[in-house]
This record gives sequence, structure tokens and C-alpha cells, in this order.
Amino acid sequence: MDVDEARARARLDWQAGAIFRPVRTGNAFEETVERLLQAIKLGVFDFGDRLPAERELAARLGVSRETLREALRTLQQAECVESRRGRYGGTFVTYRMPAPDVAELRRAARDLGSELEDALTYRQVLETGAAEAAARRALSPEQQAYLESRLTDLEDAPAEQYRQLDSRFHLAIAELTGSPTLAAGIAEARMRLNDLLNAIPMLERNIEHAAEQHRAMARAILDGDGEAARRATDEHLAATAALLRGFLA
Repeated sequence: MDVDEARARARLDWQAGAIFRPVRTGNAFEETVERLLQAIKLGVFDFGDRLPAERELAARLGVSRETLREALRTLQQAECVESRRGRYGGTFVTYRMPAPDVAELRRAARDLGSELEDALTYRQVLETGAAEAAARRALSPEQQAYLESRLTDLEDAPAEQYRQLDSRFHLAIAELTGSPTLAAGIAEARMRLNDLLNAIPMLERNIEHAAEQHRAMARAILDGDGEAARRATDEHLAATAALLRGFLA
């Protein structure tokens, strides 16, 4: 197994509960496409990353290799991935997140309509609870290092990767709860708001403020302080919601 494949497999292991869970048999193809798109758009796999081997993905998703290949062909036609042959071949992510655009932000908000406030509330409840739950668990040294790594990646992120690495940080907290059901709910909640969050302009003061909040969230979880973790997460998500409403006003 080469380095790229090892990284892809490790990322698959960490994010399996959030996205790569068995699909419902009645909509296997459609759900496989949806799960793969979630993994790409939420930043589990970034531009240029190689997806795990077909046998790994098919086993995690509980679908046949043919169903997975059909889903990958569909994503290739949509220019989200590409297939490369040879010793270092495989399926690679080619999706690039669109540049932030206030007009796009308003369009995405119109598409959500009355569901916007519901989506914001749902996310706030799930993620504050997840942060508290993660803090109350006895995390292993590997799990602690994983959260610290996701925070470092986010703080060092270039502007074009910030939103995806932000998603990866939030999903890491969801995974650390140890609840695949909760992690899956948070991933789905994030996807409902993903276009809106990605379209928020990159404001320096906002990024600095968010960095302080992210550090407070991670610190509380690593210290095992559930109340502080809930409070820091609530403050962070409330600020994000306020920023969204401000641009939509």
C-alpha cells in the first residue's frame, strides 16, 4: 500500500461513521452518489486526493462494485473526479469549491426558503450536543492527536481550502462522540447548509474570531470539560448563523 492509499484509507476509517455507512438497498445508486459527493463537498477528500480503493468503498457502503463504479462514472461525467491508470492510478478528486459569492449565498438561501431557520437550529442542537459528548468521553491519545491535527490544518488553511477544512474539523468532533448515528446526522445537517456556508465571503476579522472559537472548542474537549465545550460550540455556531442572516438581509 503506497502513501496516498494509506492516507485515503485512514481518512475513510475516521470518517466512516459520518458518511461512509451502508446505504439503503432501495436507492443504492442514488445514495452512493450522494455519499461520495458529501465526502468531497464536506472536505473529507480534497482536490487532488485519491479516493480509497473500490473494494474498500464498496464494503463500507454495502453496495456492489458495479454500483460503486456506476456512481463514480456519474461523478466523473460531472467533473468531480477523474480516473487514472497505471501503478499510481485510481480515482482522484477534481472538484474545486466555487469562490465565495454573495449572490450565490442569496440564491442558495432562496432554495432553502423556510427551511433555513430549521436547518440552523437543527445544526446548533446537534453540534453543541456532540461537542459536549466528545468532551465527556475518555479520548485515546490517537483521538486527541486527530482533533489537534484537524485544528492545525484549519488554522494553516489557505483561503481556497478554508471551508472544506472547517467542515473536516467539525466532522472530527462528531466522530469523536463515538456515535455513528449522531455523526451521520451532523454530516447531513452540514450538507443542508453547505452551499450557504461556502458562499460566505472570507472576512479576515470573522476568520480570526472563528479561530478563537475553534481553539476554545478543541481545548474544552481535550480538557474533558463538557459544559465549556457546549458553550464554545454554541457561541461559534450562533456567530456563523448571525453572519449568514446579515448577508441575507
